[in-house]
Amino acid sequence: MTLDAFLRLGETVTLGTHPFEADEIKAFARLYDPQPFHVDEAQAAQSLFGKLCASGWHTAAMWMKLNVSDLERHADRPWEGAGPRPEWGPSPGFQKLRWPKPVYAGESVTFTRTALNHRRTATRPGWRMLQLRCGATDSSGDTVLDFESAVMVKAA
Repeated sequence: MTLDAFLRLGETVTLGTHPFEADEIKAFARLYDPQPFHVDEAQAAQSLFGKLCASGWHTAAMWMKLNVSDLERHADRPWEGAGPRPEWGPSPGFQKLRWPKPVYAGESVTFTRTALNHRRTATRPGWRMLQLRCGATDSSGDTVLDFESAVMVKAA
């Protein structure tokens, strides 16, 4: 297996689907994003959104949870490439984060990740920077989350 195959370069990986229920939306929002349209259905009905919707941060956090779960599920994939088995490292950040459509209570969202390319890092010998396109769609196929990310990968 090559490094590109191990990283699933060019493949859009479905990480999973998550149902966003009202109680979970409100619980997350009370802790991390207590805006009225995330915590109170009556106030949400009077808002720009018209009904209760999940925080964008909730949507992004669910992407991360399902991404890590996917990496753990595939941790035992065989490695026959050059050098030691690649290891996932930290992310130096993301950019172009967008929530183009709200996630309303009762909606199920499907999360994806596409590895675009990788390069050796100049400052960390033995490490590569992997560029990702990350996203999520609702049950209608509309995009509800979109961002670019990078992750460090220890690889020969």
